[in-house]
Amino acid sequence: MESAHEHSTWKQWIEAHGPRLLLCARQWTRSLADAEDVLQEAFVRYWRNQRHLPGDPQALLVTSIRRAALDLARREDRRTAREERADGGLEEREALFQKLPGEGDERRQEIETALRRLPAEQREVLALKIWQDLTFEQIGETLGISPNTAASRYRYALTALRKQLEPLCHG
Repeated sequence: MESAHEHSTWKQWIEAHGPRLLLCARQWTRSLADAEDVLQEAFVRYWRNQRHLPGDPQALLVTSIRRAALDLARREDRRTAREERADGGLEEREALFQKLPGEGDERRQEIETALRRLPAEQREVLALKIWQDLTFEQIGETLGISPNTAASRYRYALTALRKQLEPLCHG
């Protein structure tokens, strides 16, 4: 049973770190709604199974977010495959005739598109470094890679983003 102080401290911690963790979850999900679901699931997993583990709570929670996002992606992929088998690709054909997205907040869309073009390994390191402010050591622990590999992926991601966004800055 948690104490009132523990609950208060935990609530303050979530309020302080929640928005950055949501940005992190957003990098592994297809929509904001999915990111919110993943974040909620990760908090529950962390609270039930990991909160008493040694280590940085933020790094443990980021690992939980990543796992929850991967689980969601697998479920969605399986569901999509089942639906495509059932409808013979109808959904894909209908998508060709949908309107293009509106022009609202074009810059944000351009940045999100550029981020999606990055290899997943680079995108997740970038998200952990920028939005979670994790060290390369913490990123390595979270992703099961060396700190040097994390640093390299970060540099490659920044270089790729610069190349993609440069024409937009000067155009």
